Amino acid sequence: MFSIGDQVVHPMHGAGIIDGIVREKITGIAQDYYVFKMPMGGLLLKIPVSNSDAIGIRAIITQPEAEALLKDIPGMAVESTSNWNKRYRENMARLKSGDLYEVARVVKALMHRERQRGLSTGERKMLHNARQILISEIVMAEQGEYRELEARVDHAMMQLPLAE
Repeated sequence: MFSIGDQVVHPMHGAGIIDGIVREKITGIAQDYYVFKMPMGGLLLKIPVSNSDAIGIRAIITQPEAEALLKDIPGMAVESTSNWNKRYRENMARLKSGDLYEVARVVKALMHRERQRGLSTGERKMLHNARQILISEIVMAEQGEYRELEARVDHAMMQLPLAE
């Protein structure tokens, strides 16, 4: 269970802070909810405490883990399935996993695809959301400036892995 002030990640919204824990009665059932606040964008969500594990709420990564991820991004292979529908479903599953490395793979693949062929409206929106999820967690882990860390992420994303 998380406490007020804990920094956590929602797989589909990114990093934020547990701003409160409230008890509310919805459809006749009273339960506890985390009040999840995102510093960037000001989004406020109420997440049932009992469902938080199933949703994938987790603590943010540490600063050394964030640095390791930034170092690992250039070496990530870029997959390029030509079937748009299959690619979209696979990327959505990666985002929902809550694994920041999987989110980084989605961002890198979509950034490279955008540069080569362009993206559909759906994939462009997915890229925007995935970048926000990735960058929001790195900013909180590093306790750094958004623009600086966004530039570091973008720089790492545009590097291709070395040929073996």
